[in-house]
Amino acid sequence: MHYLDEGEGRAVLMVHGNPTWSFFYRRLVAAMSGGRRCVVPDHLGCGLSDKPQDYPYRLSDHIGNLEHLVDHLNLDRFDLIVHDWGGPIGLAVAEKMADRVGRLVIFNTAAFRSQQMPPSIRIARFPVLGSVLIRGCNAFSRGAVRSAVCRPLRAEVAAGFLYPYRNWNDRVAVNGFIKDIPLSPRHPSYDTLLRIEERLPVLAGIPTLIAWGMQDFVFTKHFLEAWAHHIPNAQVHRFESAGHYLLEDAGDEILPLVKDFLDKDQN
Repeated sequence: MHYLDEGEGRAVLMVHGNPTWSFFYRRLVAAMSGGRRCVVPDHLGCGLSDKPQDYPYRLSDHIGNLEHLVDHLNLDRFDLIVHDWGGPIGLAVAEKMADRVGRLVIFNTAAFRSQQMPPSIRIARFPVLGSVLIRGCNAFSRGAVRSAVCRPLRAEVAAGFLYPYRNWNDRVAVNGFIKDIPLSPRHPSYDTLLRIEERLPVLAGIPTLIAWGMQDFVFTKHFLEAWAHHIPNAQVHRFESAGHYLLEDAGDEILPLVKDFLDKDQN
């Protein structure tokens, strides 16, 4: 399991989603590592981590991996930033270690059940066809560098997002994450997500900032409204011209906002 560990000071753990990797947080790391210890893992199967072909890639597996990393690095006190699949993965760990978490930042994600899913992701879940599209054609990762932003990415940035996913084997976890979205109680990860949702009140006392790209076609304003129910005291900032990769569209506004929020009570 590959991870960045940059800087000194109180740790801030940044957890990415699908189909990104630690590259998603590169600007935050550059902005914060002068005074903070930035720990940014690549989930197994993603980024520069190993990509075993026979691994289950279930939500519970990713949670266990992250929990092990936190203990391995002796992160006795840390802040947490989550995005996309990093939401349920990172927040599950935060629920287990709530006494260690100082502050929480939530970007476009969900850690609760929902039936909302765009047609493109539903198609990507079709047996056989989904694997051909995702692993054979790299349609999901290539589509994301275009549709997850409101402003076109520079060619070198798009190449950075795509770098770890260059062939069929590299895309095993990208495909695994798509298939692991639990819509039905029959799904193997449904109970895991349900437990995370039921334990969200554990996080209610942790100072929380929510930054949301309002043009996200996956995590729409419906999910933001749901967060108001689960963490009602969160500080919410909406970015009307930002998509799912909100750090690309609105990074100049979000970076100082997050840095100031996390620096309020360093100790």
